[in-house]
Amino acid sequence: MTDQATEPEAVEPDIPGKPTSASRTTLSHIMTHNDTNLLGTVHGGVIMKLVDDAAGAVAGRHSGGPAVTASMDEMAFLEPVRVGDLVHVKAQVNWTGRTSMEVGVRVLAERWNESDPPTQVGSAYLVFAAVDADGKPRQVPPVIPETDRDRRRYQEAQIRRTHRLARRRAIRELREQRVAEGFHD
Repeated sequence: MTDQATEPEAVEPDIPGKPTSASRTTLSHIMTHNDTNLLGTVHGGVIMKLVDDAAGAVAGRHSGGPAVTASMDEMAFLEPVRVGDLVHVKAQVNWTGRTSMEVGVRVLAERWNESDPPTQVGSAYLVFAAVDADGKPRQVPPVIPETDRDRRRYQEAQIRRTHRLARRRAIRELREQRVAEGFHD
């Protein structure tokens, strides 16, 4: 469900590009006691769900229809989130392939009752695949970076994609080699 097609596909018409700002979004949520882990801070899984929700909304907006999470490339937790924090999850499309897109997400937190500026508490990169009604990959519009920051994010996303593909290829080759050597683990 990503851009690594193994069979020739029918040529699809070009879709006009969309600027980064067309699908950029912020999801905000106040953290409560229901969100805590055993240490009394907000559970990382709660933050990951918010990240996936915001990224999914951005991917759906950009692609103009359903998009599914293909992978979470990286999730960094920089600071703990506490009960009473107002969490802002900011997401945007960084890069697009033919049927997939990378969404970058920044997670910020601020105390609900204070006027201090928000602190970045996390970041993530997710890959989404656009799908049609039958769950088959469908073409996405190219993203058009608008600012220097958008262009930097686009270039960094290309590097992450190259690394993802190289890692998958190296693991596949290692597994094939082990099978050829008689290992079946």
